Amino acid sequence: MTIDPELFDRLKAMAVSAAGHSHSPYSRFRVGAAVSSVSGAAYSGCNVENASFGLTQCAERAALTAAVSAGEAPGSLQFLVLYIPGTEAHPPCGACRQVMRELMSEDSMVWSTCDSEDVRSWSAAEYLPDPFTPESLQR
Repeated sequence: MTIDPELFDRLKAMAVSAAGHSHSPYSRFRVGAAVSSVSGAAYSGCNVENASFGLTQCAERAALTAAVSAGEAPGSLQFLVLYIPGTEAHPPCGACRQVMRELMSEDSMVWSTCDSEDVRSWSAAEYLPDPFTPESLQR
């Protein structure tokens, strides 16, 4: 699936802005994310760390949660853009990949961006092959 360059730029700008709100006093690893739905709406989120590290909320999950909280149906989210300050585009963590796979569309795409020209991208099948899905619970 391809993304319109204007939409990509809009999502990246939202992710950059969200990263500016990151609460990351422990890792100092500021991350912003923005996701768009088939309706054309877009939502952003940032990472929010907690001294109890397991309670930390990643930017990807924050953006997805914002979309669902606003009424977007699981499976209606198509494109997600990450932004991490620096010169390297980093991949999403495993927990985020699992949540993305359940809440985003089957043909979704994810991009990781940074301050350099480095950009990485993954389709749903690439970011989480052989996923554990709601259907897995019915087996």
